[in-house]
Parts: sequence; structure tokens; C-alpha cells
Amino acid sequence: MSKTNDNGAVFGSDIKRLPLKDLMKRIGPGLIATGIVIGPGAVTTASMLGANYGYELVWLFVPILFMGITFMLTTNRLAIVSGLPTIHAIRKYYGPVASGVVSVAVFLSCLFFTMGNISGTGAGMNLVFGLDWKIGSAIMLAIVLYCYFAKNVYSKVEKIITLCILVMIISFYVTLVGVGGPNWGAFGKGLVSFKVPEGSLGTALAFISTNAAITAGIYATYLGKEKKWNKEDLFNGVMFTDALVHVISVVLISGAIILVGAIVLHPQGLSIKAPAQLAEMLVPIMGNAAKYIMGLALIGAGFSSLLANTQRGMVLLGAGFDQDVGLESKFVRFGCLACLVFAAVVCYSYGGSPTQLILMANIATSIATPVGGLFTLLLLWRDDINEGYKKPAVLRICMTVSYLFALVMTVSALSGQLTKLLALFGR
Repeated sequence: MSKTNDNGAVFGSDIKRLPLKDLMKRIGPGLIATGIVIGPGAVTTASMLGANYGYELVWLFVPILFMGITFMLTTNRLAIVSGLPTIHAIRKYYGPVASGVVSVAVFLSCLFFTMGNISGTGAGMNLVFGLDWKIGSAIMLAIVLYCYFAKNVYSKVEKIITLCILVMIISFYVTLVGVGGPNWGAFGKGLVSFKVPEGSLGTALAFISTNAAITAGIYATYLGKEKKWNKEDLFNGVMFTDALVHVISVVLISGAIILVGAIVLHPQGLSIKAPAQLAEMLVPIMGNAAKYIMGLALIGAGFSSLLANTQRGMVLLGAGFDQDVGLESKFVRFGCLACLVFAAVVCYSYGGSPTQLILMANIATSIATPVGGLFTLLLLWRDDINEGYKKPAVLRICMTVSYLFALVMTVSALSGQLTKLLALFGR
């Protein structure tokens, strides 16, 4: 039965949607999730898609929009109706082994991706200030550590990442305008073609799984706790607006990068292996401004992902083992410190290109996504969790479809990643 209030109405039916001004004050976790998603690796992947396939894969943003909003709404809803963030809910209903497996897989993924984020911030500092990338990344690491050990950690992280996202959007759209803008006819055709060019399946699947990840939604439930969301926010538009802002900001940034690749690199048959190369290839068109614009974009992408991704790893690791996961807790603060020190040592030792570690991160993500997604889906279909609330029939269907699609993506991508990893270590 649905829970009713004193007037006999179903709970939530009498809660009015907040005005836009109030909604904007209550959102935030989705923006932090965007900062995590759009890192140097995402920049490279997006530009590669545009360079290799032009406008043909623009349609990927359709499933990204659908899945991204579905994952965020599902995890946030479960956090409200169960009273627990995701991994804590998995631990309560399915036991410590299940929560431990999910948390360890996500933690390993975050730890390895931190290497790429360190390299990305260093590359950005090199482009803008001419510093050696190691010195530049060390400066960024010092700023990250200050944020971790300062007071009001959540507030500082939210504001800094919001700034980074704005810098990325402005930088990439200035670049997009600078290269002449897209061919709108080709763009529209690519948006509705739903074709998968030969050889693009693996990259396309990786792009979707990066930009619409269930792990982003899982972490958002812990950020929602820091933001002090309550059950009214499930009905007054806060959670939907937060999910929408997250997905739209991801699409705006990744979309601009793909278009730049399609406009500049695709006609010349050029490709890139590192995001800093994109700045070099834009110099003939935009002059010396290219390296500064792309440098700022890389600093924003690398720093925002470095800042929030490391925290995410420690929070979700602690959640699986029933530790204090507040952003100002000793477990999270000193755990982040240890992760950054370890990541920096390994990253500098590998010369800034820890390919094997990035592949291991992809494998860890491939494990975490189907496992974490499965338990999230099972939680959504449990009647005891939804007792007292109207059953989310539409959301259940959307989540089931999204999870099955993500599962197919994972199986396809994982087989290729394992082959590459074995080949690298076999050298």
C-alpha cells in the first residue's frame, strides 16, 4: 500500500515543485559526478570518436541521456526511500560480501584512473604555463590535498568542480567556434542514423559506459547525504533537476569535443592518443591561443576528476566495510592522501603514461558496473523498500532496459580490454 499523509493523500502528491532559484541552490551532487566523468581519458576518447568517425556516432548521446538520467534517478530514489546510500543499502539487504565486492571494484577503478588524472592536470599546466608536467601536476595535487583537509569539504569541492565545468564548457565551445562550427546537416543525420561503423563498437561502448555510469549514481547518493537531501526532494524537483543538470553538462562537454574532432581531425585522417595532442593539431587553425584554451580545458578536466574521483574511491571503499564515510572523516581524508601519494609515485615512474594501469581501471569498472548495477536493480524491484510510496513502474522499466544494455556493453568491452592487457604485460 502507498503511504498516506494526514489528509489521506499519497505521500508526495501534495509537495509542490520548488521555484528554479531554490532548485539551483539544492542541486550539486550531479555536478560533482560530471567532474568525475569528464577527465583526460574522456576528452581523449571523445576526440578520437570525432576524428575516426566524423559525425556518424553523434547518436550515442541519445542512450547516454536516457541511461544517465535513469541511473541517477534510480540511485537517488533508493537512497531516500530506504534511508541509506547505495552500498549501505546493498550491505543491509544482500550482506557484507556483496557490498564488499562492489566497493573494492569501484575503489580499484578510481585508484587507477587517478594516474590518468594526474597526467592530465600536468599536461594542462604545461600548455598554459610552460611548466614541466610533473611540477604542474604536483602543484595541482597540493591544491587537492588542501581541499581534502579544509573545513566544509563538500562545499569547497562542489564550488571548485562547478568552476571547472564552466571552464571546460567555455574552452571547448570557444574551440568549436574557432574551428568554424559544425556541419549541421551532417550533425542531424548522425543524430538519427543509429549506425555503428566498422571497428567502432568497442570505443562506442566504452564512451557510453563512461558518460552514463551507474557508479556515478551510486556515489551521488553519498553526496546527497552530504547535501542533506530529504524525502521531500524526491518530489519537489530537486533530484530530477540534479540528474538533468549532470547529464546535460556531460553531453555539452563531450559533444563539443566530438564535434571538434569531426571538423578538424576527421577530414585529415588524423587521430590522437593524448589530449594535449589536440591542442597541437589546432594551432594551424587557432594559432597560439589553441594551447592556452585547451590547456585550461585540460586543467579543468583533470583537476575536477582528480579531486572528486579519489574521494569517490575512498567513500565507496569505506561504505563496503562499514567505515565512517563522511568527507571530513579521518578514513576518507587520510585514505585520499595515501591514494594520491601512491598514484603520484606510480604515475611519475611510468613517465605519465601508465597504459597498463588505465586498462586495469577499465577492467575494474567493467566488473563494478554490472555487479553494482545488478544490486541497484534488485533493490528498485523490492516491494519492502518501496513500501509507503507509489511504486515507480516507469523507472523500473527504464532501469531494467538501461542495465541490460550496460551489461551487453560490459561483456563486449571487457573481452577486448583483457586481450589488450594480456598483450601489454606479455611484452
